[in-house]
Amino acid sequence: MGAFNLYNIYIIHYKTSIIVTSELIIDVQPKEISIAILEDKRLMEYQKETLNLSYSVGDIYLGRIKKLMPGLNAAFVDVGYKKDAFLHYQDLGPDINTMLKFLKIISEKKKVPAIGRIERLHGTTKEGSITEVLKQGDEIMVQIAKEPISTKGPRLTAELSFAGRFLVAMPFGDKVNASAKLTTTEERMRLKQLLQSIKPKNFGVIVRTSAESKRVAELDLELKTLVKRWDDSVAKLTKVKAPALLYEETGRVVALLRDIFNASFEHIYVNSESAYNEITDYLSLIDPEKAKIVEWYKGEDPIYDHYGLTKQLKSGFGKTVTVKNGAYLIIEHTEAMHVIDVNSGNRSKSNIDQEHTAFEVNMAAAEEIARQLRLRDMGGIIAIDFIDMRNSENRQKLFDKMRQLMENDRAKHNILQLNKFGVMQITRQRVRPVLDFSTDEVCPVCFGKGAIRPSILFMDILEEKIKEVVQKMQVKKFKLYVHPYIAAYINKGIIPLSLRWKLKYSMHMKIISNQNLGLLEYKFIDSDHTELEMQDESLKA
Repeated sequence: MGAFNLYNIYIIHYKTSIIVTSELIIDVQPKEISIAILEDKRLMEYQKETLNLSYSVGDIYLGRIKKLMPGLNAAFVDVGYKKDAFLHYQDLGPDINTMLKFLKIISEKKKVPAIGRIERLHGTTKEGSITEVLKQGDEIMVQIAKEPISTKGPRLTAELSFAGRFLVAMPFGDKVNASAKLTTTEERMRLKQLLQSIKPKNFGVIVRTSAESKRVAELDLELKTLVKRWDDSVAKLTKVKAPALLYEETGRVVALLRDIFNASFEHIYVNSESAYNEITDYLSLIDPEKAKIVEWYKGEDPIYDHYGLTKQLKSGFGKTVTVKNGAYLIIEHTEAMHVIDVNSGNRSKSNIDQEHTAFEVNMAAAEEIARQLRLRDMGGIIAIDFIDMRNSENRQKLFDKMRQLMENDRAKHNILQLNKFGVMQITRQRVRPVLDFSTDEVCPVCFGKGAIRPSILFMDILEEKIKEVVQKMQVKKFKLYVHPYIAAYINKGIIPLSLRWKLKYSMHMKIISNQNLGLLEYKFIDSDHTELEMQDESLKA
């Protein structure tokens, strides 16, 4: 099974061994969207994507084989990205020969045949070579399995899939598989038999955990929707040349929500009207009762500031992360792996014996580490250097605790026992680049250039910018976002500076504080919610 399909199977399931109150806060900005998951008001997961992001997981391309690498048993594929994408033999899938036959028919007849009329060819073997299947210059349909990370291009799979809430449809396949996480064997068999009877010919289906107890009408409707996505995608094949985008995942808001939504959510807050409508429409289809929990936030303050998330974001992504009772973590990210060091801090001065102190600190650190893995979406190899413990029973308790804490982690992972050096190794599925925030702030006076400029001039500079907006850009109504300290200064007094500017330039301006801005940073947003592009040479030169 391709990497993308594995991701789709594991990403939607939460175990509910511990009852928690879950909330979603969605911040939609002109250039990016971010989603925060809170459990009992504590930030647990955070995802951020650029709205115009190309090469997202799930997108399907018509690519061209650029180069075969027999030594790696892989190929580099041109999908239009600056770096060629990587396709391993194991990700071709067993039905690659049928797909290549399908594409050959299209190239010869200039017409897209019905997939059900294609005769399925023998599948590939696991021990085969990529040179036996593909040659340089071949066209192939591929799907993004992993987004570009660092200097690497996208990772591809030729085992195409269209993911829905309950099902995953796979063209060129014929098998029906059900998630192993379905509660009973009887339900698994019922769903498999049901899908076997309604699926189109030459389509494989994976039944997801959320399909449990669903009626045939609901599953049939979703399956038809997924098949239509396939039909719409392949209809483009007669009109385009490789490399070309054939299918793009649904709107980023709904795509992100689909993968993380579960019945435990009690509130969803979103600050965009269009996103609010998308979410309510989507939830009305999959869970009409849950459509009521969506709220459109219309406040002036940034949504993360309003719900107290900005502070949690800034404190949760630093190199040093505090743990209760004075302990702390040091988190380092390298190209090959992530390393976490557990430190006892002032707990080392306690009168309690060293073994007991180490056990308590390690158990508390395990809770924060499990949260950090989800919060930063850390993938690959993670090495955790816990404080040494000699008692084998304590070491086993720590291992069991970590396994329990990571039950709610949607990413596929594997945890190893502590080794003799007190290091625990965890492998965690990596699909997107690790999230990291810079918690260091540039000097607000010299902006890191070492040339000090009197900060009292900032008000004069800000007024020049307002003048530019009003007189050169001809914008008479806008919002000015500034640091809370600057907002307080501008609005203070009986006749505040903001009022004097309004009277002087005959415009309507609203000052809004934003905790995410630096002391001397600012943003102008017009009435259409578009950020005005400013030239900052006078301020940051």
